[in-house]
Amino acid sequence: MGKPCSLLLCPALLFFFLLVPMALSFQYREPYNQPNKYEGSSELVNLVYHMGPVLASPIKLYIIWYGQWNPYHQAIIRDFLHSLSSPPSSSNPSVSDWWRTVRLYTDQTGANITANFFLSGEHSDPGYSHGKYLTRLMIQSVIKSSVWTHQNALPLDPHNGLYLVLTSPDVAVEDFCRAVCGFHYFTFPAIVGVTVPYAWVGHSGTQCPGMCAYPFAWPKYTGGGRDKNRGDVLNPPNGDVGTDGMVSVIAHELAEISSNPLVNAWYAGDDPTAPTEIADLCMGVYGSGAGGGYVGKVYTDSRRRAYNVYGVKGRRFLVQWVWDTSRNRCFGPNAID
Repeated sequence: MGKPCSLLLCPALLFFFLLVPMALSFQYREPYNQPNKYEGSSELVNLVYHMGPVLASPIKLYIIWYGQWNPYHQAIIRDFLHSLSSPPSSSNPSVSDWWRTVRLYTDQTGANITANFFLSGEHSDPGYSHGKYLTRLMIQSVIKSSVWTHQNALPLDPHNGLYLVLTSPDVAVEDFCRAVCGFHYFTFPAIVGVTVPYAWVGHSGTQCPGMCAYPFAWPKYTGGGRDKNRGDVLNPPNGDVGTDGMVSVIAHELAEISSNPLVNAWYAGDDPTAPTEIADLCMGVYGSGAGGGYVGKVYTDSRRRAYNVYGVKGRRFLVQWVWDTSRNRCFGPNAID
């Protein structure tokens, strides 16, 4: 526990953030009967840089698989993460093309967010070491266990590490399905030993697919699997509603943690304890013409499997757009305008 604190954060600043609630990224879905021309464009969005760091150095990703996981579902998520830094291919647009919008954001030195992600370690916790119900703060204890355990331990990397805690379908997390599908923050040295950025995302397949796996499921209040204005739900590109929905939430959180890792960099609003970040501004937007519950123009195959980007190994994914500060609207590589 005597390892040094990250150079990203001084003790005084950490003390300030210990006094405020954890920053959350919400995946709330609006009603599904709104006009279908929006894309998030607005002159009223005041996205401001608050002089904090962004993740400009190459990132070492460490996955913590909490609970019992299906190996096929794990493979889908791994392939998405590998796709973030994959070289250009004949299949476009790609996941790495999508990440280019995130890379537009810089720190005060002008350094852009990194293009380099390396999946550097994985830790499995199939025994639910902290139980099947986790509070937000307990996520940090899960990280602590993964780096201080005697078996299959992850390195504690305060310089380039980013820890991704993924909970299995049978794990309940505070506010999961009620107000949040995932969140990001940074660890407290008092718990983990150092300050490192981390994100948590839950698998919603059995708990709340209509909330966190949209547009592969409709919320219960819309009447189930069909909406009279939009038709049937879209089929997930890799065959699993919860996991394919989870990929989009992971993308959402990675975009925000890279542009606002210590909750003092890029966000809109005046309250750092409740920032509106670059993915929050584009919730539910996956293609041109999106808005009000319409996902926008995306690709579909003969089985109605929906996607907007290609990944490694022939994978296809449907990921949410993020705010493009140069265009002052939401944007993704499948845009038609």
